[in-house]
Amino acid sequence: MAEQETDEREFIDDTQDAGERERAHRERGTVRPITVVGNPVLHRECADVTEFDEGLAALVDDMFASQRAASGVGLAANQVGVDLKVFVYDCEDDEGVRHVGVVCNPVLEELPAERRVLDDNNEGCLSVPTAYAELARPDYAVVRGQDTSGKPILVRGTGYFARCLQHETDHLYGRLYLDRLSKRERKNALKQMAEGTPRYETVPNES
Repeated sequence: MAEQETDEREFIDDTQDAGERERAHRERGTVRPITVVGNPVLHRECADVTEFDEGLAALVDDMFASQRAASGVGLAANQVGVDLKVFVYDCEDDEGVRHVGVVCNPVLEELPAERRVLDDNNEGCLSVPTAYAELARPDYAVVRGQDTSGKPILVRGTGYFARCLQHETDHLYGRLYLDRLSKRERKNALKQMAEGTPRYETVPNES
């Protein structure tokens, strides 16, 4: 019954004109460097968005531009050094359908037991460049939040897109995917990062 109620709610259509909407944001925006693991802004809960104004709109444009420059599929505000609960995404699901959108003040909803089917695929992060690790996450996700005007929204994702929604929501509560790994897996991912060279500009951590 809980599953049926979830599916009957009104979810946003983030697939319509996806390419045009992403391009409009990106062309208005300015690319910002990406913060990496160790930067304090990534390791604490971000502040709620309370002002849905031109400043927020400009930030979202910059985030889309930065996401594209780094070849990402999702980006949280703290990944460009901004302490606000907002993320953007441009991500395909497992059926190849492209989803583009923005979520402010996201909350990941608890799934009923029958929907908790785990997917063990690899996961990476722009803030942990060149590193990947296998991480089990539910292959279905529902996030509630607000759009850039403050209107309540619901976003639903399956497969790879569900992983993206969970990953970006985690960011805004100070959690990296590394924090969900075992000590050994985390150590290996950090070693991959240390040995690799990111393809995009990053913010050096203070020594």
